[in-house]
Amino acid sequence: MQTIDSAAARQPLALWGGLECTVNRVGENYFSQIERNGHHARADDVARFASLGISRIRYPLLWERVAPDGLAGADWSWADQRLHALRAAGIGPIAGLVHHGSGPRHTCLTDPGFATGLADYAGAVAARYPWIEDYTPVNEPLTTARFSGLYGLWYPHGRDDRSFLQALLIQCRATVLAMRAIRRVNPRARLLQTDDLGKTYSTPAMAHCAGFYNERRWLGWDLLCGKVDRDHALWDYLTRHGAEPAALLWFRDNPCPPDLIGVNYYVTSERWLDHRAERYPAHFRGHANGLPCADIETARALATPTPGLGPLLQEIWDRYRLPLAVTEAHIDANREDQLRWLLEVWDAGQQARRNGVDLRAVTVWALLGSFDWNCLVTACRGYYEPGPFDVRAPLPRPTALAGMMRELAAGRAPSHPVLRGQGWWRRAGRCLCPPVATPEAPTSIAADGHSLVGTAPAPILITGASGTLGRAFARICAHRNLAYRLLNRQQMDIADPASVEDAMRRYQPWAVINASGYVRVDEAENDVARCFRDNVAGPALLAAACARHGAHLTTFSSDLVFDGRRQCPYVESDDVTPINIYGKSKAAAERAVLEHDPGALVVRTSAFFGPWDSHNFVTQALASLERGAPFAAASDITVTPTYVPDLVNACLDLAIDKESGVWHLSNGDPLTWAELAGKAARHAGVDASGLQAQPGADCRYLAPRPSYSALHTERGILLPRLDDALARFLQARAERLRGDDVEPAQPIHCTDTRQQARTGRRRQAGAGNQAGRPQSSGQNHTSRACQ
Repeated sequence: MQTIDSAAARQPLALWGGLECTVNRVGENYFSQIERNGHHARADDVARFASLGISRIRYPLLWERVAPDGLAGADWSWADQRLHALRAAGIGPIAGLVHHGSGPRHTCLTDPGFATGLADYAGAVAARYPWIEDYTPVNEPLTTARFSGLYGLWYPHGRDDRSFLQALLIQCRATVLAMRAIRRVNPRARLLQTDDLGKTYSTPAMAHCAGFYNERRWLGWDLLCGKVDRDHALWDYLTRHGAEPAALLWFRDNPCPPDLIGVNYYVTSERWLDHRAERYPAHFRGHANGLPCADIETARALATPTPGLGPLLQEIWDRYRLPLAVTEAHIDANREDQLRWLLEVWDAGQQARRNGVDLRAVTVWALLGSFDWNCLVTACRGYYEPGPFDVRAPLPRPTALAGMMRELAAGRAPSHPVLRGQGWWRRAGRCLCPPVATPEAPTSIAADGHSLVGTAPAPILITGASGTLGRAFARICAHRNLAYRLLNRQQMDIADPASVEDAMRRYQPWAVINASGYVRVDEAENDVARCFRDNVAGPALLAAACARHGAHLTTFSSDLVFDGRRQCPYVESDDVTPINIYGKSKAAAERAVLEHDPGALVVRTSAFFGPWDSHNFVTQALASLERGAPFAAASDITVTPTYVPDLVNACLDLAIDKESGVWHLSNGDPLTWAELAGKAARHAGVDASGLQAQPGADCRYLAPRPSYSALHTERGILLPRLDDALARFLQARAERLRGDDVEPAQPIHCTDTRQQARTGRRRQAGAGNQAGRPQSSGQNHTSRACQ
């Protein structure tokens, strides 16, 4: 039996990268990740990947893309260019030939010709690129078979055990034949076989079903290793559901064990089955073995979290004694939890190596992020999860994950201050049901794991304790487990040098959010000195202090820095020409802040609305219209509204990324104040007959307003569209009116741990029966607020 290779054990844990490159088919539609993330058209991405310090990359040479109409018509030009660049950069490609796909249109996973077709393609790849040594002919064959043959999500949309097994056996046969064809060209070629590695836990009533799932998770690797014979634990299940004994024994007689087993692990990989279905939200309920049950991530159900990846690495090592790599490490979450997840996986890998497991590498997955995995890529909904690079910008923008990767690649301990806190999967409040106590659950992850370091983390200082924005930052920092201090003017007067210096020395923040300032636009016309003190002198002084102390500063500006003479949205590089005192103070503050601290982040935004105050325009409009009172709003002043929770979450991510310069953040739909009131009323189902659209001149403003101050961005669209924001605002407002003081629903187009919990990057699609069928899903007098 193989033991850990001594030479490999002496090598440090390697850092690899991977591209989410799925080309899955749903009906007659194909969903291509590398087209959506833009990599297919950006040759310079290879230089970005090289900047991360990775030594290898899981890279797509996908059959569906290169030879969709057969090898005779194969187009190798794209692959030639990209592979030459990878080779020049010193990054070894791990060639992926099918990634959650079903091959070109003329075949599918239940077509016996799939195996020989992929083998022919694999041989052609090896002949063209004989220097490539690492291959994954089929990514996650077991997972793909479940989604395509058992749950009906992907082509050919099977929903029975026979289709599932047919798809699995054909993919595994394709892998064996593909490696034969490759090794005829390059005998040194290595098979890196990936699949999702999870585990199922359960109540005693569901133990039989959980036991089946825990055997089934090995099936793809067992077939390739020649372990499936008449004594295999699942032999009766396999033959009962249509697998021919001869087809199964073919793998025993033609073993193709992986040279490296690739472990893909997500927070949704570990499942809890519970016969008490009524304890859980409806979308987790189903049936198994004829019994009602719930199937939910362990992180959302168990009182004591599972220890995570470490014990699972030990299990797979004990079963196969083959070298391992973590081939996908990713979580759909806010930025700090993305960092915390990667650190936890890295620490688990290091501990596994100390325990004697031959683990070679950890792969940071989705270097360019991924699209629509929250609906298991069954539709194009625009849901995007950033990775080390965020592609919602003209060019991919490095996030804090990129910085952490460079530290790991260089052998340095990750240093970001937000790592000194637990991820959501280990925090109180993560459960979506009454927490379940399981006596066998360990109490924590390994004691030496960096993920447990949580003593006295450096805080974020938030100014503006009495304001809507400051309180929103404090609320969301608490929800995201980011240490913070919310300060009022007495605790830190940002325009008083001694007060600022005292607070900076006392709290030693790693970041400062300046949510204070003079906000009364009309009164500013007659209160110039106070306005400029609070809006210019204070932020400038704060910027200088942040530069001295090495703290990142985020401060806020306004759409009122523009004069409104154009009739298309303003972007960050447009000239500022304010027409009122408030706008002039904000324009002066932008210049002063960036002069004192070029690393500061200046966020221009406009037209706030949110669920936690009663003074914003949308809340006032709905309140008036709901009680049948008239409501007047300007019909000739165009703005871009901004939902406060979206703004705060995006700003925190940008601060963690240490972004700088001017950014425009809004929910993106230019419309007049009157149109905003009408749209909100329609979303709320409120009679808008009392809405009085009138010229801005009739609103009796003291300060002149630009007639058009809509914002767009040339740096990156980070906030969802207004319709989505309004829907979540109304949900949060209804909960608040009922007395449920909860966090507002997260955007469907931004990182969202709750949405991930509901649908899951690796959700098993339900409990199923003993054979693993998915659950049924059961499948929300006149007010003067012209502003």
